[in-house]
Amino acid sequence: MEIARLQKQWIKDKLYKGKVIIIIGPRQVGKTTLINEILKSENFLFLDGDDPTIRELLNSPNTEQLKGILGNYPLVFVDEAQRIKDIGITLKIIHDRFNDLQVLVSGSSSFELSGLTQEPLTGRKWTCFLYPISWEEWEKHAGYIRAEQSLEERLVFGMYPEILTNVAEQKELLLELSESYLYKDIFSLGLIKKPDAIHRLLQALAYQVGNEVSFNELSNLLKIDVKTVISYIELLEQAFVIFRLGTFSRNLRNEIKTNKKIYFYDNGVRNALINNFSPVSLRNDIGALWENFLISERVKFLEYHKLNREIFFWRTKFQQEVDFVETFDGKVLGFEFKWNPKQKVSFPASFVESYNAETKVIHRENFREFVMDKNRQKI
Repeated sequence: MEIARLQKQWIKDKLYKGKVIIIIGPRQVGKTTLINEILKSENFLFLDGDDPTIRELLNSPNTEQLKGILGNYPLVFVDEAQRIKDIGITLKIIHDRFNDLQVLVSGSSSFELSGLTQEPLTGRKWTCFLYPISWEEWEKHAGYIRAEQSLEERLVFGMYPEILTNVAEQKELLLELSESYLYKDIFSLGLIKKPDAIHRLLQALAYQVGNEVSFNELSNLLKIDVKTVISYIELLEQAFVIFRLGTFSRNLRNEIKTNKKIYFYDNGVRNALINNFSPVSLRNDIGALWENFLISERVKFLEYHKLNREIFFWRTKFQQEVDFVETFDGKVLGFEFKWNPKQKVSFPASFVESYNAETKVIHRENFREFVMDKNRQKI
């Protein structure tokens, strides 16, 4: 069962336009599957970064060596490129010396791939992010009724492709994913001095979804210094396990200006970390599940539809709060997330008046207009 990805057409439109195309995202989200689907009718050379021979061949080759490796192929696909040392320099040489060659590159950890390619490939690349299956992709595949029936299950088990296509084994697959695959690159590079601390840190963050995170409190809880906590959180962000939401602050003196909230790219991973797969009806954290689901889906939506918007949360020292704030073209949008459509919500007047903000409550019955395609957007 193959689920059509929204990024497919964008990638196809960028082929043979004179730039390297880089696809990055978490492990197991279907990057290789997507590229192979796009290239199924193309004549291309496949280079696997997991293959030691390929890594050796692409480790600082000169132009003549590259000419021999690439041959007369019109297109080359380098998979798991983050495993190849100095891949950015090699891609720069290929781009500059082989003008008619299209290069596609995939990688699972942005802290390696993006970092190594940013400077060498400045002005030479298109970058595409691929996340777990979006609700928009899932509903287009499954149909409205089936998707609607699955919503509560998706809040618990998430949206990874293998989870959606292997429902009978989703618990076991999620536990395996959260315990090994997601951190493979971090561990293999020796970037973590205390591997057990990563899991304990993620568990602590999983319990704090929707709340502001204190690095000092995490440091005391985990018995590691604050700098290590911050460093590990940055690595987990770059490996696409979590992402931070900063505070929105422009005018008011009592606004919180430096705090962060941390969310998971996938609800299933979050629940696997705390080993809680209970159904929604039996949980006391439905607010956190709903908020994490909606914000992660909005991140996918904005990326896949190339909407250049900044995202935040808003709070004052007097505990006035708006769950999610989006800004673009001088506009400010404020959102509150409630699972129950009947729950009453009042937006702080200081927020609405100070920023002339449009506001909206996103709940169980209207969430599609927040996470679906642009034609359905009302906000």
